Amino acid sequence: MTNSYYVLLAGGVGAAKFIEGLAKIVDPESLKIIINTGDDIELFGLKICPDIDIVTYSLADVIDREKGWGYKGETFNCLNILKNFYNTGWFNAGDKDLATHIYRTDLFSQGYSKSEITRKICDKLGVKSQLFPMCNEPVETYIKTSDGFIHFEEYYIKYKCELDILDIKFKGIEMAQPIEGVLKYIKNAKKIIICPSNPIVSIGTILKVNGIKPTLCKVKDKVYAISPIIEGTTIKGPADKLMKCLNLEVSCVGVAEYYKDFLGHFIIDIKDKKLKAKIERLGIKTYCYDTIMTNLKKKKELAQFLVQL
Repeated sequence: MTNSYYVLLAGGVGAAKFIEGLAKIVDPESLKIIINTGDDIELFGLKICPDIDIVTYSLADVIDREKGWGYKGETFNCLNILKNFYNTGWFNAGDKDLATHIYRTDLFSQGYSKSEITRKICDKLGVKSQLFPMCNEPVETYIKTSDGFIHFEEYYIKYKCELDILDIKFKGIEMAQPIEGVLKYIKNAKKIIICPSNPIVSIGTILKVNGIKPTLCKVKDKVYAISPIIEGTTIKGPADKLMKCLNLEVSCVGVAEYYKDFLGHFIIDIKDKKLKAKIERLGIKTYCYDTIMTNLKKKKELAQFLVQL
């Protein structure tokens, strides 16, 4: 039996833009969103879940759309004082954002799981969609540079993705189990949508959670993805460097290769239409559309295009 809900696999900024558009054209309660937690980090003694927060803030309509993360109208008074005590001031946690991290850390100390905490935060902020961390177990993504391994958030924010990537390590991933019910949701969804997120350290991390990829393979004809790579470049983040590290072609074709075991349908940008036939030779139905989501209208139009396929 296929139900009238959508399951989404999501990272941070790119996913949140698409989800914001989708939630405007379908019932937000019909969205079940599995979110990467490989970027999760502990700083200032606080538990921080960057991708969960970006998606939550977007759906709660409190996000700073210019930056793509954090609260709008944010101030940084606390961070400016914290810099006196920590050398992790590179993590731009605003005052409102820190309130989320304090609440989350308090709930962890009371024994709540990451999925329970995510549900509580969503309820408090009026988010109607169901958000699931990819797992409750701690997983952290590390990037190997010439100076050794550093946490992905440090690589991304402090070093601005400028260092060459020699290797990628997902610490704790072998213990990661999907949240109860998630595999069943994937099996029974109307469509499964792979958001335009980093294929290696956002979507790729979720795919490494026990049971997720094999379940997607069984429902390949219902799996849709949007390419995060346009004309060989990324909109945001180091997907190009990460794909090179795995010897993947830095293009929508490389993304299709990486997803080909479970991907039935692929939306690439109109600027890449010359690559459509190459992707279709992989056995993936391919569609061309304007995928650059610069405003709410374009976010909704892309979501509408995918929903109607």
